[in-house]
Amino acid sequence: MAKLSADAPLIHPDCILHEVAYGRFVEIGQGSRIINARFGDYSYCDRMAEVANAEIGKFANIAAFSRIGATDHPMQTASLHHFLYRSADYFDDAEHDAAFFEHRASRVARIGHDTWIGHGAMVKPEVTIGHGSIVAAGAVVTKDVPPYMIVAGTPATPLRPRFSQNVADRLLDLAWWNWTHDALRAALLDFRSLEAEAFLEKYGG
Repeated sequence: MAKLSADAPLIHPDCILHEVAYGRFVEIGQGSRIINARFGDYSYCDRMAEVANAEIGKFANIAAFSRIGATDHPMQTASLHHFLYRSADYFDDAEHDAAFFEHRASRVARIGHDTWIGHGAMVKPEVTIGHGSIVAAGAVVTKDVPPYMIVAGTPATPLRPRFSQNVADRLLDLAWWNWTHDALRAALLDFRSLEAEAFLEKYGG
């Protein structure tokens, strides 16, 4: 596999990409569809992910077949169907409903730093996943998730915190995701070997 780069994202074959911004060392998995989204440094999605109208933080881990910012149909009108807003596809004398698409794009899902979105999980529009949180495989997230919380189920509910509140707060204060590339490399062995509290003790969090 090609090495990741600070200069350009690694984009695997068969992706559909529209209005996407990339940070450094970003990877987009094969067959993914990304629309109106921003990926922070070091974040990636695995194959066949769908991301729409989303802000992805740094170091986000987005598993295969997950969906972030899953778009909705209009529920308050007489019909749910595409012909209401993709009207030009059906009628020669009609235009798409620009206001509908503008509203849809404004409903941004936000994925925090150092998060893990499990295989096949779905995050609904306007939901925020807090820094350090984990969304279990197959979960459907309809409400905001606090930092360093593990959620699971349909709809997703808190399973347990990853760490004590004290450790979570110290990790948030440390904000290692803002470290330079060189600083990350220098601390690599400690990231690998130390549990979170010991890491905080060493690095002043």
